Amino acid sequence: MKTYFRLLSFAKPIEKFAIPYILATIITVVFGTLNLALLAPLLTVLNDKVHTPVPEPEHWTQITKMMNYYVYRASLSEDKFAALKFVCGIIVASVLLSNASRYFAQRIIESLRIHILLKLRRVVFNNVMDMHMGFFNNERKGDIMTKIASDVQVVQYSVTGTLQVVFKEPLQLIAYMVMLLIISVKLTLFSLLVVPIGGFIISRIVKKLKSQAVASQETYGNMITYLDEALSGMKIVKAFNATGFIKKRFDEQNTKYSKITRSMANRQQSASPVSEFLGVAMVAGIVLYGGSEVLNGSSTLTSEEFIAYIALFSQIMRPAKAMSDSFSNIHSGIVAGGRVLELIDEKPAIVDAPDAIAITDFKEGIELKNVEFGYPNRPVLKGINLTIPKGKTVALVGPSGGGKSTLMDLIPRFIEPQSGEVLIDGQNLNKLQTESVRSLLGTVNQESILFNDTIFNNIAFGKPDATMEQVETAAKIANAHNFIIETENSYQTNTGDRGVKLSGGQRQRLCIARAILNNPPIMLLDEATSALDTESEKLVQDALNNLMKNRTSLIIAHRLSTIQSADIIVVLEDGNIVEQGTHLELMANNGLYRKLIEMQTFQS
Repeated sequence: MKTYFRLLSFAKPIEKFAIPYILATIITVVFGTLNLALLAPLLTVLNDKVHTPVPEPEHWTQITKMMNYYVYRASLSEDKFAALKFVCGIIVASVLLSNASRYFAQRIIESLRIHILLKLRRVVFNNVMDMHMGFFNNERKGDIMTKIASDVQVVQYSVTGTLQVVFKEPLQLIAYMVMLLIISVKLTLFSLLVVPIGGFIISRIVKKLKSQAVASQETYGNMITYLDEALSGMKIVKAFNATGFIKKRFDEQNTKYSKITRSMANRQQSASPVSEFLGVAMVAGIVLYGGSEVLNGSSTLTSEEFIAYIALFSQIMRPAKAMSDSFSNIHSGIVAGGRVLELIDEKPAIVDAPDAIAITDFKEGIELKNVEFGYPNRPVLKGINLTIPKGKTVALVGPSGGGKSTLMDLIPRFIEPQSGEVLIDGQNLNKLQTESVRSLLGTVNQESILFNDTIFNNIAFGKPDATMEQVETAAKIANAHNFIIETENSYQTNTGDRGVKLSGGQRQRLCIARAILNNPPIMLLDEATSALDTESEKLVQDALNNLMKNRTSLIIAHRLSTIQSADIIVVLEDGNIVEQGTHLELMANNGLYRKLIEMQTFQS
């Protein structure tokens, strides 16, 4: 119930929808029930009993007798056709009001669904975007996509179904029962012995659907994950001849999902014929019991009133089945909602303090004091002390797993130190607004992140007010302008999914142009040239040199030849700084740095 009430909060302000829905539903139920009750006077006219004297009813609740009385009065003043016109007019007016109000009730429910979907999906997506980077390393992308796209769609029915379970269907059921009691108390009491049997059978069908809905959502999430992995890693899949394995893995989930959905569809489709059969069987029982009394004259009902009663009773299973379906939708929505709420409840690991201040300028430098960081059973950084002066280029080198990328991730607050401090201009990052810190930073990674958009929009990403002149200037500095103007549509050329239409060097130069356009005072370069061929590397390295001019730069380099001109080279091994200095100083030390240089020279 806790999950349910949390989901219900997304319907606020629910009274905006609930009040007009209730009013429209009341009108729908009243006139919809009256439509069936009007069968009795209509049959009276058609059976040529319109001139049979009818006494005035003692109370207004005797609806069928009252209608018969007014039909009789109408026939006295005119003729039988006038009585027929009177009855038909009443029926048309009643049906018009019933259907018009039902239309408005459905519109209101649809508006509520869209309202819930909008709010819930916005909250979920916004919270996901605020997550720390470690969250995305631990979660499968397909699961996140399923929760945002598919599960959210199911959740809305748990809320809108509530209005039907709590109000519409019970009201319709009560209206039918009241009308049946008005027509015949005796027959209605007899029918109450029959209805629970049908309700029990249908509830058994719905109960199985609940557990299948949970399995369906989990399998669908796995299938989307495998699909995303297959499309993202297509080159690797083909390179390792793993197409058959990927096909088999996806097909297993696809087959499992298909079996579950087929079974659910079979049960859902069986509910209608089963309920119809049960309805007919119950009506047949009522007809046998009540019809025998009408035939032998022991009933107070006329044949016309008995037929109207049967018509009303035949509809009584419909709201009961609708309530059962709504309960099923609510349960499915709550299950899906639990998965969605996991994303909402996942709090960002890094949250600005209430009194955090914005930093708008970079004046002095970056400093790490006695920083430690690690994962369970695996320390990564151990007591790191490092100063990155303003305007200097600092390179991080060392064996894989030494902590270089982890150290760099501390500066934009992708992660936080478990002890120690990271300072910018002498101010602890914990006391600064994260967004303002990141606005001072430009990042170029080994993986060139491009979006399925134009070259212009990829360079201007995050800066929607950028002009063509600014974008072109950034592209020229990044050595990208020449190849851009040679593409089909120049700066309006689409890069394809993840920049697939461009080479690795071209993608990387666009990323550098993007960083140049933002003009940050601090650059973070994480192995920006390691995945490139020699020709592309030279173009990209020249672009990086242009990018680093007059900026503070922190570089991680795989090829040590690219960082020999750095002002400070920091050698990391096993989470410790083991050496620090210029290239010449470190070569003279005859330590780990020199060994790394000699190994690369020998390998080349």
